[in-house]
Amino acid sequence: MTLEEADLEQLRGINERIDLEEVAAVYLPLSRLLNLYISTVQDLHRVSATFLGAYAPKVPYVIGVAGSVAVGKSTFSRILQALLSRWPDHPEVDLVTTDGFLYPNAELESRGLMDRKGFPESYDTRSLIEFLRNVKSGTPASAPVYDHIVYDIVPDERVVVDSPDIVIVEGINVLQVGGDDSEFVSDYFDFSIYVDADEQHIQEWYIERFLTFRQSVFQRADSFFAHYADLNDEESVEMARSIWQRINGVNLSENIMPTRNRASLIVRKGQDHRVAEVRLRRL
Repeated sequence: MTLEEADLEQLRGINERIDLEEVAAVYLPLSRLLNLYISTVQDLHRVSATFLGAYAPKVPYVIGVAGSVAVGKSTFSRILQALLSRWPDHPEVDLVTTDGFLYPNAELESRGLMDRKGFPESYDTRSLIEFLRNVKSGTPASAPVYDHIVYDIVPDERVVVDSPDIVIVEGINVLQVGGDDSEFVSDYFDFSIYVDADEQHIQEWYIERFLTFRQSVFQRADSFFAHYADLNDEESVEMARSIWQRINGVNLSENIMPTRNRASLIVRKGQDHRVAEVRLRRL
């Protein structure tokens, strides 16, 4: 175990009760498994380059992490990043969220998609695929930055990914396929993880998070959701439930959950937010 309680405190998400015991039981073995996969792929690239007599640029190992809003995939990704970066074979691990590839609010409003934010059509998927294409080519790539407080893309700000050992791509949409595209985000993944739970539990966690935000980030004057700050407990619960049933729950059932079985590994959480089951696809 290379993480301590102080490290974990920095990585926890809102209202999540993950502890070092769970990290040791679930996340650490997963990082060991991924280390085996990554080492094998790195060796294959080196051997192939030697065989072909060609220059082989450093190609990052790309891990996709999918799952519903409020299921805890961001915390899962941060912990995985922290553990993988402590392995000597691959110390540089970047984490990129697909939120940066949402269309700006002005674009969503012009398309009538503000109430569909997070649905597949609200993302600039072409730009996301181009970003991943550059990453897998071993060339520097940049992604837009999303601010959850202002609920919009930050103008003229980018995050640069420059040939790390591993890139973790986290987002609700990363395993989705469909439409007329011949190329999908998941085509660029070496390994994919779906963070799963019963929808009723996820809805409860979403409501809990909404109540916490109402007393914290919603209080900020620059918060997009500042108009919710003055709601009482009963009004807040009703509003959060309404948002879930109209938007997030629909997106989960129609677009996110159907991609679950495409993942290399499924991590299923129980009502207490702890991992209760891990399913690994054996090819």
